[in-house]
Amino acid sequence: MDAFDDLFRGVRAHGSLFGSTTLRAPFSLDFVDGAPLTMCTVLRGSGWIVPENRPPELLRSRETILVRGPARFTFVDEVGTRAEPIACGVDCADPEQGGTRHRFGWNDCGVSADEADTTTLITGAYPLRGEISQRLLDALPVVLRVDDGPECDPVLDHIAAEVAIDAPGQQVVLDRLLDWMLVCTLREWFDRPDGEAPAWWAAQRDPVVGEALRLLHAQPAAPWTVAALARQAGVSRSTLAKRFADVLGEPPLTYLAGWRMTLAADLLVEQPAATVAEIARTVGYSDPFGFSAAFKRIRGVNPSEFRRAATATAATGFALAGSAARTV
Repeated sequence: MDAFDDLFRGVRAHGSLFGSTTLRAPFSLDFVDGAPLTMCTVLRGSGWIVPENRPPELLRSRETILVRGPARFTFVDEVGTRAEPIACGVDCADPEQGGTRHRFGWNDCGVSADEADTTTLITGAYPLRGEISQRLLDALPVVLRVDDGPECDPVLDHIAAEVAIDAPGQQVVLDRLLDWMLVCTLREWFDRPDGEAPAWWAAQRDPVVGEALRLLHAQPAAPWTVAALARQAGVSRSTLAKRFADVLGEPPLTYLAGWRMTLAADLLVEQPAATVAEIARTVGYSDPFGFSAAFKRIRGVNPSEFRRAATATAATGFALAGSAARTV
C-alpha cells in the first residue's frame, strides 16, 4: 500500500458514465453533469475542450484531457462553432440529436466511426467517493492534459476495441479499462519534468520518506512514534524528522494525524451503525474523547456533527438525483 494507492481507491469507474461518440463537424457537446472528474480522449480526429472560465484546449488524436468538476465544459469542432449545443449527462443523447448516443458501456452511433472527417470521443465520468479521493482531486488542476504516451497506448487500443462491440460484461471491462487509463494518465502527468506533482508523489520515491509513508498508509492505526518510524526506515530519528518535513512540509506525526482524520471522516459516513468509539479504535485512538478532540481540531467540528452534516448532504444529493431522473 502506498499513498497513491490509498488516494486512488475512492476514485473508481464502477458504474460510471462511459460515452463513445462519433461526430461530424460542426458539433458541440455540453457536459452538464459537473462530475468530479471527467476523462476525455480522442481516438481519431480532433476537437476543442472548452471549460468554463478557462482557455480552450485543443484535443488531437490519442490525446487525453482530464477536467475536474463541478464546472461544466463543452467539446466542439472549433471554438465559436455554429453547432447547437447538445446537453450531455446520464441520459445524453437520443440518436436523432446529431446522430449520437451516450450509454453506460457501449455506443450506438448514427455516424460510422469508419467514415472520413469524423471525430471519435471517449469520455469517462468518475464519481467521487469520500474524503480520501478528495485529497487526490485537490492535487489536480482544473484541466490536465497528457499527450499520446507509451504507457497509455495499450489501454487506448483496448478501449477502442471494446467500444466497437456490444458484449455481456462490457460495463465491467470498460470500468477496469477506465481505471487503468486514469492511473496511466496521472502517472504521466505527475512525472513530467515541468509538472506540478503534489509533494506526496515525489516523497514516495525518496528512500527514507517513501518508506515512512508506506508504513503510515499500511498501518495507520499502529502506535507510531518518530523513533519507531526511523527504526523501520533505517535512519536516525532526527534524520527522518528533518527529511520528512523538508519533503512533505510537515512532521511525520502531523501527517499521520491528518490521514487518520481523513480515514475517520469516510468511516463515519460509510459505517453509520458504528459508534464514535469504534471509529476511534479503527484509526488508532484508544480514547474516544481524545479522538473527538483531535477530529474537531483538524476538521472544525466533532465527529457526530460531521456525520450528521455529511449524511444530510448525501440525502439531499440523492433526492435531487431522483428528482432529475423522474423529469427525463
